Amino acid sequence: MARPLPLPTPTSAPFWDGLRRHEIWIQFSPSLDAYVFYPRVLAPGTLADDLQWRQISGMGTLVSFAVAQRPVAPQFADAVPHLLAVVQWDEGPRLATELVGVDPAHLRIGMAVSRVFVDHPAADITLLRYTAAH
Repeated sequence: MARPLPLPTPTSAPFWDGLRRHEIWIQFSPSLDAYVFYPRVLAPGTLADDLQWRQISGMGTLVSFAVAQRPVAPQFADAVPHLLAVVQWDEGPRLATELVGVDPAHLRIGMAVSRVFVDHPAADITLLRYTAAH
């Protein structure tokens, strides 16, 4: 069974287009003076129509994780232990993602993580994963 892949929307397309180029682009709201993520049409809280796409470093900190010893779905049977994570970007917002290339025994809340781009050429999509920063 093939793993599910995201389907970009007109609102999220700049995020996915950036990942395809191995760049991370998220929205910035001048009315909030803050980056926001997930892609949306109006700024959260202010509902201002002022969202701008800006490139970020993608570096971040591990703020939460779970080590799934059983597959979260049949398509992930070959991925156990499956390292599910929440990363807080240095620029502020948080992203739910997966950790790759990391020994689960070495995971620590607060550890620095760096981006990993996982290309799926047949689907024309790139996923954003994280690993321990070196």
